[in-house]
Amino acid sequence: MEKLKIGISIGDINGIGLEVILKTLNHERIQETCVPIIYGSSKVVSYHKNITGIDDFHFQPLKSTERIHTGKVNVVNCWDEVVNITLGQATEDGGKYAFLSLEKAVSDLKHGILDALVTGPINKKAMQMASFPYPGHTEYLTTQMGESESLMMMVNGGLRIGVATNHIPLKDVANSITKELITTKLKVMAHTLKKDFGIDRPTIAVLGLNPHASDGSIFGDEEEKIIRPAIVQLKKGGMIINGPFPADGFFGSSQFKKYDAILAMYHDQGLIPFKTLSFGSGVNFTAGLSFIRTSPDHGTAYDLAGQNAADPSSFRNALFLAIDVSRNRKEYFENRENALVKKNKLKSENDGDPAPFE
Repeated sequence: MEKLKIGISIGDINGIGLEVILKTLNHERIQETCVPIIYGSSKVVSYHKNITGIDDFHFQPLKSTERIHTGKVNVVNCWDEVVNITLGQATEDGGKYAFLSLEKAVSDLKHGILDALVTGPINKKAMQMASFPYPGHTEYLTTQMGESESLMMMVNGGLRIGVATNHIPLKDVANSITKELITTKLKVMAHTLKKDFGIDRPTIAVLGLNPHASDGSIFGDEEEKIIRPAIVQLKKGGMIINGPFPADGFFGSSQFKKYDAILAMYHDQGLIPFKTLSFGSGVNFTAGLSFIRTSPDHGTAYDLAGQNAADPSSFRNALFLAIDVSRNRKEYFENRENALVKKNKLKSENDGDPAPFE
């Protein structure tokens, strides 16, 4: 089996991104499974390598991805200048080089050089200082790859939580929730569960927007006027969806264990329970895209930068999920293609049959 080429953007050079990347890649199993390609700088990688104290970690510097070494960790040099690393601080340089790394990785993704992309953590303030015009990775990747829709999903084993609205102020959430939005996000979620996670008949739960899911419109009417009609419509189309559920009781009573995925209405409604249950091992997965992107569920952790104390579990899981989804997606499309070939063959045979005797 040909090894998958996994691109890795380094994230903020002042955070723990490269520490968890190097700790993850410092295992033979990883290099036997995939070809890691880090987008950054050999000098910056070496700087963080010294912090981790990994003496036997070797990598292959590259000017471009024209000659990727399949048996080594590759480092594509995206800049030549000397970089000012200020560990534990949000700086313009931190945002600038995170952006350069991401740009080059996405360019290779567009050209089909990579099978998947794993993004290191960025700091939104640092990215804004470097004139990054997007709220986060999800919005940038969706726009750059010319996609119309995407869905931010947090994944840890069988726990999968998507959010209908991403990085927007809480005061804007209610006005952003529409029947069309809920319908679109649920369709994306159902499709990714089939295509990327290999679940033929996924079951999905939908959370309400208001306390107690409005309790019969006492605390709002979004559940009855917007969310429930979207669910009913998709149910009629054959999808297995239940809700809207009160978010507090849903997680408190462990109902979440009965479903393949959950759609939350806004960022903290979904991510607070997810990180409570999964922090340090969860993965951020962007569903609905034509390519595969994952990332760890944590940020730059400036308070840990330079201390060699960061846990690589989440990044390692992000890498493994990227590999698993790549394989699931390949199998999904192969099965669809085989089914189409069989259908066309059967149709051709039937079309060629002589008319029955009358």
